[in-house]
Amino acid sequence: MIKKMNYKIIAKYIKNLNFNISKPDKFVSLTQDISNYKFKIDIKSNRYKENIIEVQTTLMLEPKDSNFDKIDALVTYSTLVEIDKDLTEKKRLEEIILIEIPNKIYPELRKVFIFIFENSGFREIKIDQVVDFKKLYLSRKN
Repeated sequence: MIKKMNYKIIAKYIKNLNFNISKPDKFVSLTQDISNYKFKIDIKSNRYKENIIEVQTTLMLEPKDSNFDKIDALVTYSTLVEIDKDLTEKKRLEEIILIEIPNKIYPELRKVFIFIFENSGFREIKIDQVVDFKKLYLSRKN
């Protein structure tokens, strides 16, 4: 049995881009202590029109320790998704928003994030090429 898509991506764009290194010592500390940071992904959605949903996928860099000097680095990618009018199943809608859309746009989001870092002097930035959004979704459900 072939699974019906139930949606169509109608637009995608960079909604927010924030990369702020306020002082030279923050730059130096980040280059030396990149292992003290972790990458975080956040997904939010809201209804734009009757059958159109905006899915915002954000990739950000955060210090592992709250006492660590923070560098602001985040990219939010917005995807406008037209949902079939006959889709009423909440679980299917969640899968579209939290698994399928992020899977489709993540390579572009990652590319933008790496571009910003590399052009800011960070050549050794490593971000997972693939994120298992299904695993993240299932872990959030449990």
